[in-house]
Amino acid sequence: MSEIKNEVCLFCKEKTLTLREETYNVDHFGKCFLMSMSCSSCNYNSSDVEAEERKPPTKQTFILENKKDLNVRVVKSSEATVKIPQLKMEVTPGVASSGYISNIEGVLLRFKKIIEKERNDSDEPDVRKHAKNLLKKLWKAELGEFPLKIIIEDPSGNSAIISDKTEVTSLKK
Repeated sequence: MSEIKNEVCLFCKEKTLTLREETYNVDHFGKCFLMSMSCSSCNYNSSDVEAEERKPPTKQTFILENKKDLNVRVVKSSEATVKIPQLKMEVTPGVASSGYISNIEGVLLRFKKIIEKERNDSDEPDVRKHAKNLLKKLWKAELGEFPLKIIIEDPSGNSAIISDKTEVTSLKK
């Protein structure tokens, strides 16, 4: 891991930004770089993943069917869109989008945190009820009782769901 500390933060202009780069060899994906920035003053965080080998744009579709599938490795770049069609949920890339290396369980946890915040912060009873229902479906999916389709579309080609069960198709730019 290489680390550079005390750079000037893009947002608060303090000299408290830390830059990191780590190299990973991900089975069935290859060598990739995880780059991150974090500021100890304003709590700014950003990260991205880039494959060493240039890859074509892809759409990766995976169906979570059992608890074992939660361990399937996921590489997601900041340019990727993650979709869960049955729950009508998607995370699209934007200015604050992050890349990461995780697993299916980690991807679901990111969605759960968003839903839990909505459930806890909303003043609307219908919104809270909808959030509770989504959380129940995610919980059932984690138990293997509710098959859940997860799709990652990445125009940069720097994302993958690494499993023999993953359907990989070309993504039109």
